[in-house]
Amino acid sequence: MSRSFALTLAASLLAVAAAAPTAGAADVAVYDEAPVVAAASNTDIVIELGLGGRISPEYEGSKDYEVSPFPIISLGYLNIPGVLEIGSLSPQGGGLSIGPSFGYVGERESRDYDELTGLSDVDATYEAGIKVGYEWQYAEVYGAARYAFGGGEGFVGEVGANAIARPMQELELKAGPFASFASEDYTEAYFGVSAADSISSGLAAYDPDGGFKSVGVAASARYEFRPDWFLNADASYSRFVGDAEDSPIVAVGDDNQYTFGLGLSKRFTLDLF
Repeated sequence: MSRSFALTLAASLLAVAAAAPTAGAADVAVYDEAPVVAAASNTDIVIELGLGGRISPEYEGSKDYEVSPFPIISLGYLNIPGVLEIGSLSPQGGGLSIGPSFGYVGERESRDYDELTGLSDVDATYEAGIKVGYEWQYAEVYGAARYAFGGGEGFVGEVGANAIARPMQELELKAGPFASFASEDYTEAYFGVSAADSISSGLAAYDPDGGFKSVGVAASARYEFRPDWFLNADASYSRFVGDAEDSPIVAVGDDNQYTFGLGLSKRFTLDLF
């Protein structure tokens, strides 16, 4: 997909989200910071499940974009009587939240991109881990860490903070800065160029270290258009930093990266104990 088409489609998606007032690799997005409505005192778990579509770079550092599906998974509240209570049953949420965090990076085949011809292919990468956050009435902080395996291995994650606005009971808006990080093995897989690949591709050999990978800003909107049903929209901008920014792969692509997403989800309230 060309960038102009991606940006046009993204603008259309965000326009829909704005007209019907409504939060990260192709990636999985996990909405695990959602507010929950007040429920009966015997509620033990509030979970939200859904599906969406996202426009994102075709690979790490790509200048071209693609559309891919992503699941929405949200753990809003968990109560194990006498043992643990996480989250809140308040309409505005709040407090400590702990939930799953997943990621997926599709296979990168050099023959699909003229600028990467001669590089070794990178198999699909799968990521699984945990996200922890703390929310106040008008702000939140969060951090996520995942173990990556497959084409890229090691640890990846993000840290960030958001300002929160709720102009009406059904509408929640968030925006704020974030930074992503990756360990050395992961960074080598997606940003490194071996000596052999340098000869076959013409790109300079490059051996990056791990550390912070990118910094950026993200914004999200979610609208409860009917009880327990939500329209979710999100957008982000990030720029590579550190060794990722200096990669020859990014040099022939783009060090500015954008994502746009729109999804539908439903919240379930369960009494388990």
